[in-house]
Amino acid sequence: MPFGINETMGQYSELFMLLAAGTYTVAFIAFAWDLAKSSKALHAIDLKAAQAGEPAKVPAAAGVGSRAASGVDGPADRAERPSSSASGAAAGGGVVTAGADMKYAAERRAPARVAVALTILGAVIHGAGVVTRALGAGRVPWGNMYEFLTTGAFVAIAVFLLVVIRRDLRFLGTFVVGLAIIMLVAASVAYWTPVGHLVPALQSYWLIIHVSIAVLSSALFTLTFAMSALQLVQSHRQKTVAAGGEDKLRFMRLVPSALSLENLSYRINAIAFIGWTFTLMFGAIWAEKAWGRFWGWDTKEVWTFVIWVVYAGYLHARATRGWTGTRAAWLSIVGYLCVVFNFTIVNQFFNGLHSYSGL
Repeated sequence: MPFGINETMGQYSELFMLLAAGTYTVAFIAFAWDLAKSSKALHAIDLKAAQAGEPAKVPAAAGVGSRAASGVDGPADRAERPSSSASGAAAGGGVVTAGADMKYAAERRAPARVAVALTILGAVIHGAGVVTRALGAGRVPWGNMYEFLTTGAFVAIAVFLLVVIRRDLRFLGTFVVGLAIIMLVAASVAYWTPVGHLVPALQSYWLIIHVSIAVLSSALFTLTFAMSALQLVQSHRQKTVAAGGEDKLRFMRLVPSALSLENLSYRINAIAFIGWTFTLMFGAIWAEKAWGRFWGWDTKEVWTFVIWVVYAGYLHARATRGWTGTRAAWLSIVGYLCVVFNFTIVNQFFNGLHSYSGL
């Protein structure tokens, strides 16, 4: 493809990325509005219940006494339903919290519907940006940090939307869309790289195999990071309410119990870990073809292995050592921070054979 056309496609890609970021921003506001509106509605339900002399609505998972006190976050098959009564549903505008299976509730909140629709629109525009970048470059669009970030953000949003079809994860929308906006802004401001050819070592079909799996795994780790952060907040809230404290985070009733979040995060982390294992294996095979050795203790290789060890430790500790609750959540968060460190600090400040940031 002639250089002029390449440059034009690159400009179209940047325009699509800007439009996608703007659309995601509006979707983020809609998701945040949904949480705020739902919190207000739930507060009205509580006030009406108090005036009627009904028992206070407390988290079902937090109301199990000794289990909550012992640090176990509650049964995975229960969730709050503060608007289960007819009067409650009427007062709360049909607000129903997510069950542990996280399937769609019968009453769908208008701001959440708008937010999901805007996220789908943003994903379509974002996808157009990724495709035009690929057409402009004449290759897969993940050859440098800019392309890895923009493609990674798209995959994270796409995975989120696919999961939303089966499970009501709209409560994650604010966090996932927010992370996607941060990734797009960082790509445009800190890591922007013009359309160009790859260095010789990257001109291989292994780029498609190795990096695509790394992008997908990183997107899944992004989802579990958001879930683990919410798990910590939900766990603290459940224990506070169980101890008789005031429920200051009413919008968290839209979120399943901490243990339900932990269980889903564990399953997704297990899938992502398999992907990261293949990333490590295929990277070693590619290294042998490019440099004549499978492993050379390059900084990037070491940190890729560190990430694998952290998530392997997380899965092992939770499955066999009983590391549940906040300990498991923190270990999952540490793993994601290692992913971020590997992508940012290692790529920018450590010289090595993997210095392909494009900066």
